Formats: sequence, C-alpha cells, structure tokens
Amino acid sequence: MTKRTVDAARPKAKDQFLWDSEVVGLGLKISAGGLKSYVLQYRFEGRARRYSIGTHGSPWTVDMARDRARALQGRLVDSVDPQTEKAGRREDVTVADLCDLYLTEGMATRKESSIASARSDITNHIKPLIGTLKARSVTSQDVDRLLLDIAAGKTARLAKTAKKRGVSRVRGGKGAANASVTILSAAFNFAIRRQIRVDNPALRVRRFPEKKLERFLSPAELARLGEALAAAEAIGVESPYALAAVRLLILTGCRRTEILSLQRAWIDHHHRCLRLPDSKTGAKIVHLGDAALQVIDAVPEVAGNPHLLPGRNGVGHLADIQSSWERIRSAAGLSDVRLHDLRHSFASMGALTGDSLLVIGALLGHRSAKTTQRYAHLSDHPLKDAAERISAEMARLMGQALVPRAQTRLEATTAPAPPGAQGLLGTAAQLRWLDVKAAAGHLGLAVSTLHTYRWAGTGPACRKIGQKIVYALPDLDAWAQARRAVTTSTLRFAA
Repeated sequence: MTKRTVDAARPKAKDQFLWDSEVVGLGLKISAGGLKSYVLQYRFEGRARRYSIGTHGSPWTVDMARDRARALQGRLVDSVDPQTEKAGRREDVTVADLCDLYLTEGMATRKESSIASARSDITNHIKPLIGTLKARSVTSQDVDRLLLDIAAGKTARLAKTAKKRGVSRVRGGKGAANASVTILSAAFNFAIRRQIRVDNPALRVRRFPEKKLERFLSPAELARLGEALAAAEAIGVESPYALAAVRLLILTGCRRTEILSLQRAWIDHHHRCLRLPDSKTGAKIVHLGDAALQVIDAVPEVAGNPHLLPGRNGVGHLADIQSSWERIRSAAGLSDVRLHDLRHSFASMGALTGDSLLVIGALLGHRSAKTTQRYAHLSDHPLKDAAERISAEMARLMGQALVPRAQTRLEATTAPAPPGAQGLLGTAAQLRWLDVKAAAGHLGLAVSTLHTYRWAGTGPACRKIGQKIVYALPDLDAWAQARRAVTTSTLRFAA
C-alpha cells in the first residue's frame, strides 16, 4: 500500500479490502459508501479477529497504520489479544473513543447513509464539545449542556471537505442538537453492552420539540410546477436528467435516493414496477403508472452506465438535484416546497382519489401503518390501479401530455413497441416557451425594446427560470393582440 494506491482506491457495490505487502494482515477497508479505514486482521487462539486501527486521513496515514500494526503484532507475540486489551481499557475511553468504536462496531450492520449521517454529527458537534471527557464520567448535565450549546450555534463553522478546495457549512440549531443527542444516546447504549459504563446519561435529557412538516401540493400548485418544468426543458436551462428525476419523484412517490440511484436493471417493464434491491426500509417493489413509465422510457441511455440518470460526464449516477429544484420551485412560486414534499403530495393525491391507508402505505413502502396515518380515511383498491390513477392525475395537473404506451408481453401477445419521440423526458407539450431573443422576434420587436417593456411593467407576462427570462407563446400573442387593439383605438381617436 502507498498513499497513491490508497487515494486511488474507489468504492464498489460491496466492501472491499486492499492488503499491504509489507505488513502481513494490514489492510485498507473501502466501504460501499467510500469510507477508507485501516484494519489489522490476525488469528488469536484459533479465532480470526479484525482490529480497527483508524480512518484514513484523520489522522492515519499508510506509514502510521504500519507502525501501529507492528506494535499490535508485538502484543500478539506476548500472547496478548489487542482486541481484548482494547476493551479492557474502559477507564481510559473518552467520548471520542467511544464514538469511533460505535461507528466501526456498533453500526457495522447499518446502511452506509446512516453511518455517514452519524459520523457527521459526531465529527461536527459531539467531538468538539465533549470529545475529551471520559465516557464513564459523562453526566446528564453534560449532555444537557451539549444540547443547548449545539442549539445556540457554538459548533457552527466552515469545515473543509475531502474535495479539493471543498468547504461545507456546519450549522447548529435545535434540529442538529436533537440529532446529535440521539446519536450520543445510541453510543452510550453500545457502551453499556460493552460494559464501558452501566447507564445511559442521555436517556433523561429532554430534547427540543420538533415540528412535523406536512406540506402537500394543491392542484393549482401542481399545475404551476408542471409549467415550470416544461419551461425549463423548453429553453434548456436545466439538465434533462434532473428534470426527469423531479418528474419521477412526483409520479412515483419514491424517496430522492431511490430515484437518483435507480438502475435500468431494476425497471421491470413487463410487470410495470421498480424492483429496488435496497431502500430505507429494505428491498421493495414500486408500482408504476403510465405517466411514470413514459418518463422512464424517454430517458436516453448512456453506454456502459447502468443507471437511469447518469452523473456528470456520464459517470455514476446523478448525485444531487437540489440546486435545480430550487430554481424550478422558485419559477413555480413554491419556494417553501422541499423535494421530500413531492412524496407527501403523491400520498395525499392517493387520499384525495379514494385509496386506503393500506394501499398508500404499500405504494410508499412504509414499514408501519402509523407512518401512513397522516393520509387517513380511504377505501381499498389494487396497487397497480392506485399507482396508475395517482400518477395520471399528477401528470394531468402538471399539463403533461400522455402518449398511450404499447402493451408489454404480459399485457398483449406482441412485444412492446418503442416509445415515440413526443414527450422526451416527460415533456409538458401544452405550452411553448421562448427565450427573450425568440420572443422579441415573434413580436417583431428589438430585444432592447422588449426589455424596456418588461422593466416598465407593461410587457407580456414572463417567468424567470434560473438566470433566463422566458415567455409563453399564448401570453405573447395575447399581449400583441391587446397592443394592436390599443393602437387601433388611439388612431381612431386621433382621426
């Protein structure tokens, strides 16, 4: 192992190991989520053991890991098990040590996204405030103070990221305080199981009350969102993959990560569903309506990339659409709507169209019926019919022109026909949008004249998409007609 090979190591679908040729048993573990940590694998009294040395770069380097591995192997020569010895130093375990142990061993079976979230709270909030305290000496008062300090913003700062010149803004606040105390409480429960301490001082700490955000899009808001998506696509200010992602979030009720990481192999056109091997609640099936299938069918495939929505330069999958979403929602006048609210809106549309809690919960992949209670009092219908009805209604309100799909082999005796060219990535075809230059040409005006009308507030209705001003063709025609009428009236009066 060298610094170059360690830095060049890339994550794969499963955890992988890069073994050192200099120190036997020393390896670099690369998790599926991209975390790199040094480990020492050895046998003691006939049993295979794996000792976690530390995370690469914080502060461990290849040479430091080699030195530590040699020291641990020296303990093995003395018939001392490093893992057992580590557990025996309970009196010296600090909160920082406990948190590191909890991340590597206590969360070993958790999803990478959960581990990354916990690591963020630990690194940004817990360690800076109480990391040096002995784990056995922490009291409820210490945790109370931690909660208040994070809420007051004492840990807020700009922190460097692994990317070159990368910076992330660490924010405090009540939400971050509650999340950090929850992680700390889980770490202390782990400490009890490891006999590091006998109680959990975070259990008696009262957290800040949190508001449950219940934001659903109304039919009028869905119509505005559909117009904004169509305008953004017509003038090309947003990535077509980002637009497809937003449309699929609306039409399927899926979580953001489920759509962004979606692979083509998981799309079952015959049974009209997505077969997700993993999600927040485990493997699940997402039933699809025609509107969602039409969007999927129209996404162009990138050769060699298994994902439906490829990332930058066609590598990996689309990582984030937040900036695109912020521009789209601003254009639609929906600045308070989060991406996750699209999932709530899918469920609320199910409620409005008469589906039961059982059906809505199954469509969303809820584990518990309690999670679905917010969409209460409905009647029972088959899942596929529900998915079709909801997505069709959402598409209608967005102004999305649906093209009837060809039947699949299970629906007819012939193979499915390829999708038509109309409606690329779910285009809303009802409105034609023009940029400033095209709009001025349509009206027979100079661009500067059209700008003057807009600044004076007397021009045709326009909309801002990102940094571009766009006009709907019907609005231009209506304004031109009104302008001609005024001109004619003025000439008659003058005559």
